Amino acid sequence: MADAETFAFQAEINQLLSLIINTFYSNKEIFLREIISNASDALDKIRFESLTDKSKLDAQPELFIRLVPDKANKTLSIIDSGIGMTKADLVNNLVPLQDPAPRNYGGIAGWCGCGMIGQFGVGFYSAYLWRRRMKEGQKDIYYITGESKKAVENSPFLERLKKKGYEVLFMVDAIDEYSVGQLKEYDGKKLVSATKEGLKLDDETEEEKKKKEEKKKSFENLCKTIKDILGDKVEKVVVSDRIVDSPCCLVTGEYGWTANMERIMKAQALRDSSMSSYMSSKKTMEINPDNVIVEELRKRAEADKNDKSVKDLVLLLFETALLTSGFSLDDPNTFSARIHRMLKLGLSIDDDETAGDDADMPALEEDGAEESKMEEVD
Repeated sequence: MADAETFAFQAEINQLLSLIINTFYSNKEIFLREIISNASDALDKIRFESLTDKSKLDAQPELFIRLVPDKANKTLSIIDSGIGMTKADLVNNLVPLQDPAPRNYGGIAGWCGCGMIGQFGVGFYSAYLWRRRMKEGQKDIYYITGESKKAVENSPFLERLKKKGYEVLFMVDAIDEYSVGQLKEYDGKKLVSATKEGLKLDDETEEEKKKKEEKKKSFENLCKTIKDILGDKVEKVVVSDRIVDSPCCLVTGEYGWTANMERIMKAQALRDSSMSSYMSSKKTMEINPDNVIVEELRKRAEADKNDKSVKDLVLLLFETALLTSGFSLDDPNTFSARIHRMLKLGLSIDDDETAGDDADMPALEEDGAEESKMEEVD
């Protein structure tokens, strides 16, 4: 037998692996289930590869998973005949974890023997290596969850964080949502969701704080008008601190599900409906007082809060915010009808012939208006 070689992880990696074990595998049943499940995956993989290359099964034609107890040494070995790993695989896949350079991780895989034990979303785990890349003065570890990196990297929730140069973790695996719920803090730094209430950004002068409060006060009436229009679609409407360019976004309560978790839970065939009732997202609409659309909306609402275009614009902003904030539309047909009517208005198309289709929606502008109000918004 050849001499064994040792590849040592850095201290941070040892802590990371310890965290993985204690967070996910402290329960023996879960630990065993995961090893067997991934051994099964290894069998599936070699079975698939053997369809095009029969030699894959020459060394071991039998597909098996064996549990071998050793009472004397108090061990339980799980052995499978699936796809294994070479020395090069181990070095290439495990040792690079020592590399401190920024990476676009998609998952960390750990192996034991010839069976894969588990693959985890590293949006969560990379938080424990993130400190070395965080901007000086960044007091919290910020993260955002979503279906994919592409879906969240340009999210309106990140606008202020990006402007400040803060690092944000992209958590795009379903298990990340569970993981971050188990650990609210790491090494003295709070893990803060960019999509939930409670996002507080410091480093403001007294003058900046004063101006912000004055602006918030000037938008109080618009917040009330929007809330009246949306009713129980939102819990409240406030002026946002987190968005810079977008007109608005929808944040969720600090202790409820994120939009991403709500999406995941809705996809579960055997989900607990009783849990959904109190964990489902209570939305807060945050508006951007510096956005020209919101400013124009404020002017119109102050001139006449019963302006028919105000209601339609508020509903359209809300439905658009649902999409950009990671939620799904309850009624896509109503949303598309509203968009179509906006297009007709912008193209100066007479909508009289199709008025019956939109009878349940308020008119976008008053009859007899000399010019399109949508042009004013644009």
